Amino acid sequence: MAHSHMISLSSYVLLLFLGCLAQLGRPEPRLGGKTQCNIQKLNAQEPSFRFPSEAGTGVQGTVIPGCAETFESQGESFSGGQEQPGKGQEGSKGGQEGQRQRFPDRHQKLRRFQKGDVLILLPGFTQWTYNDGDVPLVTVALLDVANEANQLDLQSRKFFLAGNPQQGGGKEGHQGQQQQHRNIFSGFDDQLLADAFNVDLKIIQKLKGPKDQRGSTVRAEKLQLFLPEYSEQEQHPQQQQEQQQHGVGRGWRSNGLEETLCTVKLSENIGLPQEADVFNPRAGRITTVNSQKIPILSSLQLSAERGFLYSNAIFAPHWNINAHSALYVIRGNARIQVVDHKGNKVFDDEVKQGQLIIVPQYFAVIKKAGNQGFEYVAFKTNDNAMINPLVGRLSALRAIPEEVLRSSFQISSEEAEELKYGRQEALLLSEQSQQGKREVA
Repeated sequence: MAHSHMISLSSYVLLLFLGCLAQLGRPEPRLGGKTQCNIQKLNAQEPSFRFPSEAGTGVQGTVIPGCAETFESQGESFSGGQEQPGKGQEGSKGGQEGQRQRFPDRHQKLRRFQKGDVLILLPGFTQWTYNDGDVPLVTVALLDVANEANQLDLQSRKFFLAGNPQQGGGKEGHQGQQQQHRNIFSGFDDQLLADAFNVDLKIIQKLKGPKDQRGSTVRAEKLQLFLPEYSEQEQHPQQQQEQQQHGVGRGWRSNGLEETLCTVKLSENIGLPQEADVFNPRAGRITTVNSQKIPILSSLQLSAERGFLYSNAIFAPHWNINAHSALYVIRGNARIQVVDHKGNKVFDDEVKQGQLIIVPQYFAVIKKAGNQGFEYVAFKTNDNAMINPLVGRLSALRAIPEEVLRSSFQISSEEAEELKYGRQEALLLSEQSQQGKREVA
């Protein structure tokens, strides 16, 4: 089985290993000033770029500047000659010169990932991933070019350390649409780099790789990486709480950075059923990851939501209180309607696997799964994104007195009561309840 890996200095901020690459931009930096919005119609789009990669579990490395190489493998000795006995101290020295000691490989922490994992890729830090599984690995990524960390223009840029990657592959990834880019070492003088690294020029020429046409994802032999097994990295929630109580979590500030960035948590699995935050056995489940689970998200101002809707289930109509939402369809299909502040439908269509739709802040949205169910991931532009449902046990209408509803909608008290208590479910509404209501009617 062929494997793949890549090294890049990227501007990714949030990555979910489940789909393919998508890009989200805004006309102005999110925190730098507000612009006039005139949204009349939304469209479901295919991802901006598709980069094929191979092979479901993998290894991810994030190089954090200034942090120690805490992972170390065993060193080996290679003999280039035999020591002559009886030569005394001089002979011993000659024997040592004939034997080259290989330094043990030291590197920063490696993190395993699997299906359902969200990975935080810090902007400006060196990132690399390696696929050591036996099945295809597909990812969906959000590039937040309007984040405060990006002080350039609103264009996504990836600075590669290795290879000569193809940029801007287009939706189908045709070679004719791609532009050839070189790694950042290619722009430096050979001799200057050789002096800086203290190596031969031939190594620098390999570093630049002028004839390397493999792109951003390359095949590699089975890499012998030194890292714990996945199960050893997983901590029980009680253990995490105990660590925070004993000082591991001390020093956290409003920017979400730990007292030592070197040990910061950078991943969370939101695909496991037991991790669901909202669950209805008849309708589906929702799992979120925010700065409460990964504190560094507060500095990135991002969060994510993973949803599984069963056949014909409904995600109650709601609006996002403090965030925009970029919804990517992983599997299945659903009918989605989005309504603006004027009561106009700006989107009313079926979305299917591989499509992306942006739902602006405050715009009301409802989702109904198709016969095959609906699975999605939504990236949100707030580290603690909140929604306000219009239907169900937690809805805004249920918190309003019946008399107010009766006067506002010109309905009877019985009808107001039915509006408030017609649904005992919270956010995810089952098809069975819908059918039962129609039968009663």
